[in-house]
Amino acid sequence: MRRALLSLLLFVAIVAAAGFGAARAVQEYIDAPAILAPDDSLFLIRRGESWRSVTERLGEAGWVEQPQWLYWFGRLTKKSGSIKAGEYRLSADLSPEAVLALFASGKSVQYSVTLIEGWTAAYALEQLRANADLEDQLHSLSDAELAAELGVEHLEGWLLPETYFYERGASDLDIVKRAHAAMRDTLERVWAQRQDDLPLDNSYEALILASIIEKETGLASERPVIGGVFVRRLRKGMMLQTDPTVIYGMGERFDGNIRRSDLRRDTPYNTYTRHGLTPTPIALPGEAALIAATQPDDTGALYFVAKADGSGAHQFSNTLKEHNRAVRRYQLR
Repeated sequence: MRRALLSLLLFVAIVAAAGFGAARAVQEYIDAPAILAPDDSLFLIRRGESWRSVTERLGEAGWVEQPQWLYWFGRLTKKSGSIKAGEYRLSADLSPEAVLALFASGKSVQYSVTLIEGWTAAYALEQLRANADLEDQLHSLSDAELAAELGVEHLEGWLLPETYFYERGASDLDIVKRAHAAMRDTLERVWAQRQDDLPLDNSYEALILASIIEKETGLASERPVIGGVFVRRLRKGMMLQTDPTVIYGMGERFDGNIRRSDLRRDTPYNTYTRHGLTPTPIALPGEAALIAATQPDDTGALYFVAKADGSGAHQFSNTLKEHNRAVRRYQLR
C-alpha cells in the first residue's frame, strides 16, 4: 500500500512540476501503443489476479515498457476493476485504453474439441485425455467412477458428438460433463417428438437404436431409411443382424475382419444370435441418428446391403428374395 501511494505521489509531483510538458507526455502515452509484444502473443489473466500483478507480469515479459504507468492509468480511469480472467490475444498496436478494454471484454481466446459421430465413448475419452490444451482430470477417474459422476450405469452412448468450445483452464472432465448434459437434453427433446407405436419402451432404448443406426450409416440421407428397417424388424420379432453390434461385442478380438465364426459366436451384443436391441449403445450417436431412431422413414424395407462401391450407399429390399439378389450383385460378385 505504501509503495502504491509513493508511486501515485511521484506521478502527481512529476505532472505538477513539469506542467504542460508533463501533461503532453501523459497524453502521448495514452495515445501511443502500450504493448510491445509480437502480434498474436497470448497472455493469461488468472482468476482473482490483481491489476497490479497483471501489469507487473506484462512488464516482466517485456511486453510493456512502463508497467507502472499502465497500472496507474487503469486505476485513475477506474477501468482496472473490470478486468476478467481469461487468455487474451495481444497485438503491438494496442493503446493503454485498448488494453483495458480488451481485458474487460472477457473475449478470451477460444479453443475447441470435436467428438465425432460413431466414436465409442472409450475412444472419445482417450482423445480428451490426450488433449494438451485441457487440464487433465480424467486420468484420476476409472470408467465406473466417471459413470457414477454422470449418473449413468454405462458410459457408452452418453456423450453428444459435437464441437465444444472452451477457454484455457478448462478440464477434460468439463467437456465430458457438457457433452453428457447435451446428450441428455437432446435425447429428451427428440424422444418427446417420437412417432407413435415405436417398438421402444423408453428413451434409453432409442439411444441404443440410434447408436446402431449411426454405425451402419455411410450416407446421412440413409439414416431414416436404416432406422425404418430396424424398427420394422423389431416390430416383427426379427433379429437385427447388424455387423457393428457383433464387432462391438468382440472387443479387442476384432482385428479389422469379421468372419462367419464371429457371426455365430454368441455375445450379449451379437444380433445374429439374439433378438432385440443390444444391452447398451455401441457408439456415440449424433442428433440425426436419434431422430432416425424415433422418426424413421416408412419405406417398407426389411433388408439392406452395402453396395461396396465406395459411396457408402446401401441397396434396400422389401423381401428376402430381393435381398439375396442384391447380396449376389454387390457383395459376392
